[in-house]
Amino acid sequence: MNNKALAALALCSGLLSATSALADQPHPWQVDLQAAATSLAAEARWFNHYTLWFIVPITLLVLVLLLVVMVRFRKSANPVPSKTSHNTLIEIIWTVGPVVILLFFAVPSFQILTTQLTQPENPDITIKAIATQWKWSYEYPSVENGPAFDSLILEDKDRAAYGKEDHAKYPRLLAVDNEVVVPVGKTVRLIVTADPEDVIHAFA
Repeated sequence: MNNKALAALALCSGLLSATSALADQPHPWQVDLQAAATSLAAEARWFNHYTLWFIVPITLLVLVLLLVVMVRFRKSANPVPSKTSHNTLIEIIWTVGPVVILLFFAVPSFQILTTQLTQPENPDITIKAIATQWKWSYEYPSVENGPAFDSLILEDKDRAAYGKEDHAKYPRLLAVDNEVVVPVGKTVRLIVTADPEDVIHAFA
């Protein structure tokens, strides 16, 4: 392997590792998911990469077929169109093919879904997240006299008061005044709910 090839390989490795290092929060031109903090998130991230190996070739195949059809079967090249109305082989291929592809999607996705929906038997801590418009409220019901607080988006004028003036660490419109604190290496159960009279939120 020559020096140019080694340099290119080193560059690609550096870019990939840099992407992982910055993936703990969104960043400009990000094309991948954020780095996983839990085993379940790691499985979901793997599944995202796994499906791309199917999606990209299928998309390219459909694009090529569309271009071929547009060129070969245009009106000027086929003044008398074909009257073919049935082809058993093609019908078998386009029926069996998608079924097989969907099976490759279904098996790992159901495994991940089962893991996601399986409640931990003995969580170390439980956190209740309550969604209201423009904020989240958090409670620690498993902790005696546990804290309860609201978490609102961090306004620029309040950055100095909270000691969060570093925009790289606390990005605008993503940083909050009070973050949720969880123990490292412990099983955390989340109870996510919303104010019944408010909007529906997603907690991720």
